[in-house]
Amino acid sequence: MPSRPDVDRRGEVSAALLADLRSTISSSRVLTGGPEYVSSVTLFNAAVDIRPAVIVRCATAADVQAAVRAAGEHGVPVSVRGGGHDFWGRALRSGGLVIDLAEMRGVRVDADRRVAAVEGGALSSDVVAAAERVGLTAVTGTAGAVGMVGITLGGGYGPLTGRFGLAADNLLGAEVVLADGSRVDTDAEHEPDLFWALRGGGGNFGVVTSARIRLHPVPTVVTGTIFYPISQASRVLADLGEILQGGPDELTVDVGLLPGADGAPAVYVAPTWSGNLDEGAAENGPVHALTRLGTPLLVDIGRPARSAGLAATDAMFPVGRMGAIRSRNISGISASITDVLVQGAQAFTSPFSAILLHQFHGAAARVPLDSTAFGRREPHQMAELISLWEKGDDIAGDGDGGARHLRWVEQLHAALEPFSLPGGYVNFLGPETPDQVARSYGPNTERLLAIKSAVDPDSVFVGTPLPSDAPGTASPTF
Repeated sequence: MPSRPDVDRRGEVSAALLADLRSTISSSRVLTGGPEYVSSVTLFNAAVDIRPAVIVRCATAADVQAAVRAAGEHGVPVSVRGGGHDFWGRALRSGGLVIDLAEMRGVRVDADRRVAAVEGGALSSDVVAAAERVGLTAVTGTAGAVGMVGITLGGGYGPLTGRFGLAADNLLGAEVVLADGSRVDTDAEHEPDLFWALRGGGGNFGVVTSARIRLHPVPTVVTGTIFYPISQASRVLADLGEILQGGPDELTVDVGLLPGADGAPAVYVAPTWSGNLDEGAAENGPVHALTRLGTPLLVDIGRPARSAGLAATDAMFPVGRMGAIRSRNISGISASITDVLVQGAQAFTSPFSAILLHQFHGAAARVPLDSTAFGRREPHQMAELISLWEKGDDIAGDGDGGARHLRWVEQLHAALEPFSLPGGYVNFLGPETPDQVARSYGPNTERLLAIKSAVDPDSVFVGTPLPSDAPGTASPTF
């Protein structure tokens, strides 16, 4: 790669690079300004303020290849935009070239084989909606607006984890554009090392232009929300912890603490039953048992299509708020951890923030640790600590109000450290937590970094953070 990038000190892209790009890609999709450029740099987290030099809205894998080659020839850093949901804004790089996959959202479902061919820019909601039309579903996270490829590459906790494993465990193969612009197909038999790295190693190895995803015949689930008063947190979480330890694969439960409508925090329990619907919905069944952990404030249990659950989460966490996220893995919900979580909830600085615990168990925990790059396979809870606030929030007199909201999430993150497992979930790790990054892949670290060195020795692709000091692997901050 040339040592002098073709971007001047103001971040303006050179005429030579633009000419190179526009020789193979339609000029209307090579953007340096205007409404479409603004749309591409507008991400989920409004706190991200990164201005790339040029955005290439790719429509085909050939476009991606051309963009990667041009960036390499002209020495311009590259990033990849899928759903744009990352809290650190890693879809963008200052002064860089963004490969925007927003026009590559196609999903083709083979109902007989139960496989979806998913383009690199497809959202989780796109995949679930397409699968539902033929009585199937995909393993996703809890939100529909998240890019399907992005969540899969980093792991992918979600409501079907117990029964079908992580999203990464359901990746069957992928088409990948590598750092030299070449295109390869990878699966368990072709380029197996690359395939191994893609399942949990993040977007650090190339641009996934399409993925083949295993589908499952569970378009409808028994799910909903149960709220308990914060005063019952100790009892509810203790009893819930016992239930989860011996629970079936079909029952995956998210639990957490959310600000209530009256300003007081409440305990949030969100079960998903993916087994027989009548069994799951029965009054004496596994889901309704969770309504008897205390005296609930609200119970809303039903049999919605999975797409409805994804849309509900998107509505709870809309695009455009400012935010920060931290994460810890914990082995269970002890009394000490409950105390920390309750104290954190009582100190919420915003009505939009949240403390969520995602259950990792069942099928996901039975996958051998060395069979994918994902670094932890024993049962645990992944704590997602979300600080969100409205743009212009200056109640505390500190500008946009961000400082106090950041202090809240950092203090809660630090308070959980003594009770946490090493490492963390790479999709929710950034440069602020190098100790977690360093241990996030455990015994898989050496092999993962060897594959990175082999397929991308110059660290052209910077996705989720890797436990390495190699140049280019530091993640941008907002």
